[in-house]
Amino acid sequence: MSQSLKKKAILKSAESLFYNHGFHAVGMKKVIEDANVATMTLYNHFASKEQLIEEVLKQCESQYWSYLHSYVEKDSKSPFLQVVKGHGKWLNEKGRNGCMFLRAKEEFADIDNQIEQIVRNHKNDLFQYLQGLALENGFKQCDSIASQMMLLLEGSTSMAEIVGPQKAEEQAIQMLNSLLKTWKKQV
Repeated sequence: MSQSLKKKAILKSAESLFYNHGFHAVGMKKVIEDANVATMTLYNHFASKEQLIEEVLKQCESQYWSYLHSYVEKDSKSPFLQVVKGHGKWLNEKGRNGCMFLRAKEEFADIDNQIEQIVRNHKNDLFQYLQGLALENGFKQCDSIASQMMLLLEGSTSMAEIVGPQKAEEQAIQMLNSLLKTWKKQV
């Protein structure tokens, strides 16, 4: 197996293990076993567990953005609906058990580290993206709309754990339709 394939295997195993069991609950030995790589292979790619977690989060963020962008590009006439659909697809494929970013923030809170910064940047970038969509679509209260969309997305992520991702997406779309009526009155 080539070095890049080994690195991908490590990241895939680490993402699954961290997501399903928690960051602190999973040791490097478990990642090594699950990825079926040698100890030196893991440490050649990642100097520490924190660095591995950082890379997992960056990879998840990249995947998340590709879901959103692919949906919004499909139909730019209703970008907020497409954001919810892209988020719903993400939940269905990657987020059945909640938000990995918020889990990382919980486990690494109040510690000066890069992990918490990655989480904060991801959430801030999403907020700014939603603000930009509101502005591009002629809405005046862009901050308010971005905040409401963040609550809608975060809420659907939480609900996916309880009612399942498909039902959470359906409920988020219903809520968005109500919000859109309110927002259109503010244009």
